[in-house]
Amino acid sequence: MGYAELIQQRLQTLPLEKQAEVYDFVEFIATRNQKATPVDWTTEEFSRLSMAQALRGLESDPVDYALTDVKERWQ
Repeated sequence: MGYAELIQQRLQTLPLEKQAEVYDFVEFIATRNQKATPVDWTTEEFSRLSMAQALRGLESDPVDYALTDVKERWQ
């Protein structure tokens, strides 16, 4: 008799809410056991993601300088 049959027999003796708990635990174990698949990025996709990550949060950043601060003066 395999583990699946043993678990099924024991599971049938438990109340419904405990069976749901066992199912949740099995799902947790299955999710934790999955390996992440590597992502194959194109250069364009990577560039867009990289730029988005570099600029994140800047849209809410207050601007503390004026155009005159940007101009360079030659003396």
